[in-house]
Amino acid sequence: MPRILMERSGELEVFVRVVQEGGLSAAARSLSLTPSAVSKLVTRLENRLGARLLVRTTRALALTDEGEAYYRSGLRILQDLNAADQGVGTGTLRGRLRVNASIPFGTMFVAPLVRAFLERHPQITIELNLTDDIVDVVTDRTDVAIRNGPLGESALVARRLGHTRRVVCAAPVYLERKGTPRTLADLAAHDCLTFSFRQAQSTWPFLREGRAVDLAVRGNLQVNNGSTMRDMAVAGAGIARMGRFHVEADLAAGRLVPLLEELNPGDLEPVHAVHVGGGNVPRRVRAFVDHMVEGCARSPLLR
Repeated sequence: MPRILMERSGELEVFVRVVQEGGLSAAARSLSLTPSAVSKLVTRLENRLGARLLVRTTRALALTDEGEAYYRSGLRILQDLNAADQGVGTGTLRGRLRVNASIPFGTMFVAPLVRAFLERHPQITIELNLTDDIVDVVTDRTDVAIRNGPLGESALVARRLGHTRRVVCAAPVYLERKGTPRTLADLAAHDCLTFSFRQAQSTWPFLREGRAVDLAVRGNLQVNNGSTMRDMAVAGAGIARMGRFHVEADLAAGRLVPLLEELNPGDLEPVHAVHVGGGNVPRRVRAFVDHMVEGCARSPLLR
């Protein structure tokens, strides 16, 4: 029977924390250890494994191929240990959650729900990353990602949070300057605001003679996130097509005016929470997703 190495879980936890925190000093602070102690533990782990896990310089830290594989396996092991501890303990949720969402949806819905979740579970630490780029849940080490729009083929587990409607709109100051489009053909003479990220669509759906069509649009301004799109539309830079939840207050206040509503196909954009599945999903991930489902169900803007 192989010798039991009692120090393995400690070495593993230190190594995982170094990767998560992005450096030895940051990991040392989070573990209440000295940087030299953390460095010695990582070196001891590498010596025991006979493999270099980290490439360390004075300014950066990177994983080797062996380190990347060991990190992924180690993270799953620590998640299983935490789940086992919680399963026989007090049931208190603890640990770190990395959550990703788009900027508009994250600002309006996720951030308030995160605050409520932390009040209920004070032993949880949440890293909230808002970006309109689509992150890779696995490689970016994200626990829960909120995705707007149809989901592609994936092994991720998805929970539906609701759906949003889209609206074509512009500011009164823009319409005074450029005129109000009355037909689809009129849009060709207007500046339509579009997104610059790679997966963005350059067409907008409309109804034409009762049938849904995709109309190519163009303009002289592209942006990389929904919040900037909304700001530029309110400032009069052009016509935008956005989630209604994002501009509902602007429409009510008259800062934006809906356009071509009779030709709006009423398409719905689904919103999901996705995470890595399997039998080792941490309880804190399940609890957070349940919390998001419950919270979003209360919003009339997501029905």
